[in-house]
Amino acid sequence: MEALKLKTVDDLLLASQQDERIELINGEIVKRPMARSDHALAQAGLSGQFLPLWRKGSDGGWWIMSEISVRYNEHHCPAHDLAGWRKERVPHRPTGMMEILPDWVCEITSPGHERKDTFTQLLRLQAYQVPYYWLISPEDKTLIAYELDNGRYRVAFSVECHDVATCSQLIIPPFTGQVLDFGYVFGDE
Repeated sequence: MEALKLKTVDDLLLASQQDERIELINGEIVKRPMARSDHALAQAGLSGQFLPLWRKGSDGGWWIMSEISVRYNEHHCPAHDLAGWRKERVPHRPTGMMEILPDWVCEITSPGHERKDTFTQLLRLQAYQVPYYWLISPEDKTLIAYELDNGRYRVAFSVECHDVATCSQLIIPPFTGQVLDFGYVFGDE
């Protein structure tokens, strides 16, 4: 019986030259799903709301990036839908593949990849002690925000946004100084 050989970041870099949407999850190169409008609009809608935090300096500012590869170790380098680093911890504009642990990660579920976002990523990010993990489902119009508590994730905030009024003025950790409009994120006008 042949032993399973875990893929590395070098394998990922070599494979990514073929212009495929791929990432490295637990030593396996995984093809990312085709981009679709619900996912893209939720990602863009949320990104736009973080612009004030991105423009701030080290006091309360964040580096928020979309589709960013983060190298957690040699065998785990996912491309997060959104990830953020507090400027007080990362004061200079990051470049290249990130090798610094994020302060916040947000994944937006994609059909056929729900298990990766709801279980695999959650458990891996918990193991790496990423302080906050958000999981957004554009299809269900839901957000679950997890926060580390004694080394384990607990639900810090959750909402189902079928009513624009209940989702237009949300304050969600770790962005407690920023009001977010999830009616806008989910495409309601």
